[in-house]
Amino acid sequence: MDNRAEVSAFLKTRRDRITPELAGLPVYGHRRVPGLRRGEVAMLAGMSVEYYTRLERGDLSGVSDSVLDGLARALRLDDTERDHLYALARAASATPARVRRRPKKATVRPSVLRLIEGLHDQPAYVRNNRMDILAANPLARALLSEVFEQEPANTCRFVFLDPRATRLYPDWERVARDGVGVLRVEVAKNPYDRELSNLIGELSTRSDAFRTLWGAHGVYVFTEGTKRFHHPTVGAMELVHESLDLPGDHGLSVTVYSADPGTPAADALKLLASWAGTQDEAAAQARTES
Repeated sequence: MDNRAEVSAFLKTRRDRITPELAGLPVYGHRRVPGLRRGEVAMLAGMSVEYYTRLERGDLSGVSDSVLDGLARALRLDDTERDHLYALARAASATPARVRRRPKKATVRPSVLRLIEGLHDQPAYVRNNRMDILAANPLARALLSEVFEQEPANTCRFVFLDPRATRLYPDWERVARDGVGVLRVEVAKNPYDRELSNLIGELSTRSDAFRTLWGAHGVYVFTEGTKRFHHPTVGAMELVHESLDLPGDHGLSVTVYSADPGTPAADALKLLASWAGTQDEAAAQARTES
């Protein structure tokens, strides 16, 4: 797999969004491009037009860190976009044997399972780089009960292919954009991950919204923030979330949701926990009777 098309599209979309005014450049006459010209990017990055043209055609093999830094400054990349550029460059320079190595199947360590199970009043789950949820505590399963109706539970697949997603996520557009950005980052890091490629192919085929967002080449990394939910049983809640990578477990991260004490969201989580307990009791009773 050659990542030249990925590199080229990323650089072009970043160049197109920067106006000469934003870059502090004078504007003369009619311009046929929405953003900067190649020559203007080259000048801002301190390189020749010919060299930048080679980069924008997708050839990042052997490019030095200083060149990448200059390019990131010229294109005004944020930290996530800069890291993405570096990941694309690493993939372009990797040997075929190293790049094509089959990724090791991710498993959740028992200690991590105990960690999330111990968070009784906070929804918590472990996900991989394809947004598959590999393990979750009971409160997370209750919060995302509709997502867990599919196997494997995958938040991106739910967002783009299940019509209930627009109700569960009142800020659906932001959630969708961020999810696509996460997958874009992972593709740069793991260009030969077949399961990741299959997921992107499935979503591109079945969802116009995904296809449009994928073409924008946005990138995103989950860290911390707030997310609004509208649960079918307990209603609206706004939760704080933290996402932490698991050291030593490549591609795995833990996401934990919480609410400040005394807030409506905290009350909603308590109600959700009560509902989840009722559901578990009903399921246990049904198994006993069968």
